[in-house]
Amino acid sequence: MTRPRTAFLCALLALAGTGCGIRSTGVTDGGTAPSGISKGMRVYFASDNGPRGVSRPGVTVDQLDDVFKLLAGGPTAGERANGLADLVPENAGFHATSARGHVTLRATGSFVASPQDQRTGQLVCTLARAEVLIHGTRPDRVQVTLVGDKGRAGPYQCQQFLQR
Repeated sequence: MTRPRTAFLCALLALAGTGCGIRSTGVTDGGTAPSGISKGMRVYFASDNGPRGVSRPGVTVDQLDDVFKLLAGGPTAGERANGLADLVPENAGFHATSARGHVTLRATGSFVASPQDQRTGQLVCTLARAEVLIHGTRPDRVQVTLVGDKGRAGPYQCQQFLQR
């Protein structure tokens, strides 16, 4: 008597397991695969939601000071139409150096930096990206310190400005 009962119970459990209500859907397209971290240069501009990076395909940077030329070029007309703006003053006399992922930005004039300032975010994130490309530093290891006539600020990491 136990064997037929056990067989019946197993058959009932197998039937319940296969009839769980999930129907076959066939093959669906999930879209394009995520591409991960971009490989080329990114320049950061101010937006309503904080600094936003835009790709500059084909642009190479050989030294950190190249960043200032890219920022001086400003956002494209399309990027401006999407709400991006350049807040970095062109006449600040910037110069950047790096030692093992620690970037130092020196600025002349009345440049003032703070962690809430999108201008600071533009500089920190764009310099951090250049540091990654030029010296191969891991993005989470790059620190940027800003030094001006009115003192120093930082070190900052790009993530501080993007997590708003």
